[in-house]
This record gives sequence, structure tokens and C-alpha cells, in this order.
Amino acid sequence: MRKIYLDQASTTYPKPECVPRAVYEYMTGNGSNINRGCYENAYDTEEVVLETRELICRLFDGPDCKNVVFTKNVTESLNVVLKGFLKPGDHVLTSSMEHNAVMRPIRQLEAEGVTFDRIPCNEQGELILEAMEGLLKPNTKAVVMMHASNVCGTVLPLKEVGVFCKSHGLKFIADCAQTAGVLPISMKEMHMDALCFTGHKGLLGPQGIGGFLLQEDMIDKITPLLSGGTGSISHTEEIPDFMPDRFEPGTMNLPGIFGLHAALNWLMEIGTETIREKEKVLTELFLQKLKDLDPEQEKIRLTGKKTMEERTAVVSIQTPGRDVSEVAWLLDKKYGIMTRVGLHCAPSAHKTLGTYPTGTIRFSFGYFNTEEEVLFAVKALEEILWS
Repeated sequence: MRKIYLDQASTTYPKPECVPRAVYEYMTGNGSNINRGCYENAYDTEEVVLETRELICRLFDGPDCKNVVFTKNVTESLNVVLKGFLKPGDHVLTSSMEHNAVMRPIRQLEAEGVTFDRIPCNEQGELILEAMEGLLKPNTKAVVMMHASNVCGTVLPLKEVGVFCKSHGLKFIADCAQTAGVLPISMKEMHMDALCFTGHKGLLGPQGIGGFLLQEDMIDKITPLLSGGTGSISHTEEIPDFMPDRFEPGTMNLPGIFGLHAALNWLMEIGTETIREKEKVLTELFLQKLKDLDPEQEKIRLTGKKTMEERTAVVSIQTPGRDVSEVAWLLDKKYGIMTRVGLHCAPSAHKTLGTYPTGTIRFSFGYFNTEEEVLFAVKALEEILWS
């Protein structure tokens, strides 16, 4: 049985051929660390790491490539930024659509004296911007928000949120897990103080590599979560106060960075707009075919927005009268179609969308998917739900 991968919001697959090749070539042909060796292989490795920082900085319109910090994923990035920035007595705003990568750190911080409020979103997942003003408190220090929902694909208005933050003297921390490499992102235009990303989704890199970017005035406001050897200022036991060493103790995931370096170069060559357009075509086709199949949504109920306006290539459905877990299992067992079912690490989002506690079946499309695969998925749903 052939396999059809429609879980791109979890991790993109397949990767461009150059990505695994770059990882393999590093591990078999170089393998050296950086900041630890005074020999050619180490210098070559350091050059690729620097180039990767430069590519990330250019893609996100960041302030300086030295302010690009590598982590293992966006979850680690958010933990470093949130736990390092927020202090007992602080108040933070977030949206009601957030992933647990934001909510669990906030809940941990709540036990230490940090308070928070959720900015409400409607049942389409759209942020109610006008509600933000009323949630402000004298001790509000920041807004942390995802760029797009991992459950239903709705894009949140980060530029407008950034303007709000700037006008109210708040720091703006953005979770771009679902949009990096797919939607245009400018730290400058969106007034972001910190941008957190992962490398294995829209950036098409390997798992285990992510990072964050900081504006210059954020650097000394964040207490490092980890500390240790950096290969720099080794005469002292104090944490470096310069970037990126301040937040990068220990050996980095160099195979992951080499893979990300290859992926970013591939992205720059293909163009993120080309990828976005391909994903838009596939998602529009899926939405239209579902509408044609079940216009009254009696057996297939779409969650969130019904059009491509301000959304990514993520579509969630419920199957009234049929258990979503059973349907997802049948899609894989009988048709080889891989999706994700459940609450998607985002219970707050599902409560907002009215799909809690049942959850949804999530289909998510990527550049390497085809129209034929989309049509096959719709046909499979028809056979399962109307049989």
C-alpha cells in the first residue's frame, strides 16, 4: 500500500534531497565541533553555522545575525524566552488559540507569581483585537502569541498586535512554528522583540533544530535558562554577556544546523511565495471538494475558517456520528493516509473552536504533496463516512 503523508503541520516530509545529504556529509566528512578546535575542519563548520544565522536573520528581517540563537525546537525557544524574561509579579497576555508550547511555560510561571490573561478569539480562530486594551494591567510586561493556529490554520494579525505592543510599551514575543518558511515574516515591520521558530516544519530542515531571534534591547532582559561551556572567555566561570554565546552553552546540534543550512538555501532558491502558492492550491482544492461532498456538513464538519483568507494549509474536521479517532485510524489502515487526530497539544484552541474534548482530524498539506493525493483523501473520507 502506498503511503500519503498529510501531517505536514507536525513535521514536513519529505525534505528536499539536499537536507539529508548535508547531514550525512557533515557526519562522515567533517564531524568537528566549533569554538573548541583551532584546525580547518572546525573553521569550516563555524562558517556554515555563521551562514545559517545569516540566512535566518535575512528570512525574518532580524536585527543582527549574532542575535540568532539555536535551540533544539520552538518549544525550547519559548521556554528560554518566557522563563528568562517574565518575573514574579509580571502579567502577560496571550491568545486563546495557543499551543501548549506557550501555555505550559506560562502555567509553570503562574506558580511562581506571574499572572496572565487570554485575549479571546472567535469560533473561526480569529483574534478579537479590540479586547486587548481591556485586559491590560499596570504590571503587563509582554504579549506572547502564535502566528498561525496548528489546529485550524487561522493566521493571527501579528502586525497589528505588534503595533499595539509598541504603542503600550510591551514586549512582543512571537511563536512562528507554523509560518516560518511559508508566510512573509518581518521582525521590523511586525515590531517583534523575540521571534521563536523551529527548523523541521516550514523551513524543511531536520528535527532537533530550532531557535530564536532577539532585538538588541531584549538580550540583557532575559536570564539564560542554561549555562555551561561555550568555548569563549574560558578563563572565567561567569556566563558570557555577548551574543550568541550568552544563550548557547554546550555543543549545538551541528548535524541539524548543516541540514537547516541546506534547507534554507533550497528555500531561498525556490522562493517561499512559490511554496505558499502550491499549498494554497492544495488547500483550496480540499476545502472545495469537502464542500461539494457534504454541503450541509452533516458528516464532515469543517473547523475554523471555510476559505483560504488569512489561513495556512491546515484543515481540521469533525465527523458527526463517527469517532474521529476511528476515522483517522481507517484513513491510515485502509488508505495509507497519515493525519493527526486529537487535541493537537492545544486544548485552549479546541475550547475556543468548540471542538473540545473530542478534538479533530487534522489534514495539513505541503509543497511535495499533489492534487491527486488531495482528491484521494477526499474519496477515502467519502468511502469511510458514507459506507
